[in-house]
Amino acid sequence: MPLYLTTFSYTPDTWARLSRNPEDRGKAAQTYIESAGGKLHGFWYAFGKHDGYALWEAPDNVSMAAVALAITGGGALSSFETTVLLTVEETIAALRKAEQIQYRAPGA
Repeated sequence: MPLYLTTFSYTPDTWARLSRNPEDRGKAAQTYIESAGGKLHGFWYAFGKHDGYALWEAPDNVSMAAVALAITGGGALSSFETTVLLTVEETIAALRKAEQIQYRAPGA
């Protein structure tokens, strides 16, 4: 199954609610991805541009998109960005396939 890395940030209101009532949101994230047939590999908070990171596995892009849409539709986040991760083998296959594409630079 494909892996996905999500970066997210909470709204100030969400942080205020969590400060009043702390909870493990990783457990919620695990429930969401499992309902789509996937698995949560990790959930972390961080300093910096994003408040947190999640590493997910999902059956396909549609399943991951459904989880992302459900989460972002809740209004608790100010940002949510998901990146599809490629294995080394997938990247090598893409490199080999790229060699066969006849790219032409604009205006050339």
